[in-house]
Amino acid sequence: MTTETILSKLIAFPVLGGASNLTIINWIKDYIEGFGIKCTLVPNSEGTKASLHCRIGPAIDGGIILSGHTDVVPVKGQDWQTDPFILTDKEDGKLYGRGSCDMKGFIACCLSILPQLVASNLKKPIYFAFSYDEEIGCLSAPELVEHLKDHYPEHPKYAIIGEPSLLQPIIGHKGICLYKTTVNGSAGHSSRIRQEVSAIHEAARLILWLEHKMNQLIDSGRIDNRFVPPHSSLHTGIIHGGIAPNVIADNVYFSWDARMIPSDNLSEVIDAFKQHCKNRMDELKPIFADFKIETEEIHPPVAAFDSKEDSDIVKLMSKINPNTNIGTVAYASEAGQFNEAGLQSIICGPGSINQAHRANEFIDKEELSKYTDLLKRLIQLFSSEEAVRTF
Repeated sequence: MTTETILSKLIAFPVLGGASNLTIINWIKDYIEGFGIKCTLVPNSEGTKASLHCRIGPAIDGGIILSGHTDVVPVKGQDWQTDPFILTDKEDGKLYGRGSCDMKGFIACCLSILPQLVASNLKKPIYFAFSYDEEIGCLSAPELVEHLKDHYPEHPKYAIIGEPSLLQPIIGHKGICLYKTTVNGSAGHSSRIRQEVSAIHEAARLILWLEHKMNQLIDSGRIDNRFVPPHSSLHTGIIHGGIAPNVIADNVYFSWDARMIPSDNLSEVIDAFKQHCKNRMDELKPIFADFKIETEEIHPPVAAFDSKEDSDIVKLMSKINPNTNIGTVAYASEAGQFNEAGLQSIICGPGSINQAHRANEFIDKEELSKYTDLLKRLIQLFSSEEAVRTF
């Protein structure tokens, strides 16, 4: 099949983050195994979702993982001009459909080179690793990469995560974690504001503490100019509570996120926040014994990603990619999780992140062609003696 034909098949699976992905992952499995390559599924505990990995080439140390996610974001409420789950060619050089660039275009490129892969005399192995639930917090990648490393006695060395980057090699992104903080105060008449504990007032103080903490990090020189903004950010996006202007609110929650540059320590920030919350509880319990502040993760942290400019994966990429302008990105991805697991990682994929998550998402046909050529150069490199000596 051509890359476009495969992409049309993948787009037709409306697998949203959080939903079962068995339809698309089993189609991918059957396609790969049609070339005589054994695939391994890594299911979740309920058996409703699964990641996939496989190896093409010799069973030796080294090699590279090509990794992508099978889920997409919702389309509800967006103004689509075409059916988002039917790949549409408008004869303008673009292919439209949900996931076309993020990131089924990458997976289609990987699958389209299978005939060349199996026919090549690879000196180093190439692995596929496809995950689920990336769009709701990169939930399955840690288990996938650990399963892959445990499954094969020979360990891969590198990973390319094919997030849309217009083929630019990306060596860094911030880490992220989402939190929900709940404040339990005492209800009462608003005239008794000094005799009660307002959950809204306390929540507001906590939100300002987070902003102050962010400013402290900036003022102390915790800056990484590779990113925009060039510092860690602490941001509150939701606050909910209260029933009337003249009633002291007894319960409030606010949801917030922390986006950390690689050199900052998320645990230090969270520990400081929780200590501040404990101090406030100690201060206010004499007024209201049941005053409480609780903070929970909405989903586990996604690790920051930081590859070095002189790392072997960057040198490898320069052998196969004409675009050598390395950079960083604002979004989080599974790259940090692969890197954290000991695999030298890099982000490089077809399509533009500017098209992701929006109505009328598209990928340029030229991008697919360029990326397929990049993968063919990877095959050529890994079929050479240079790969044995260098990578």
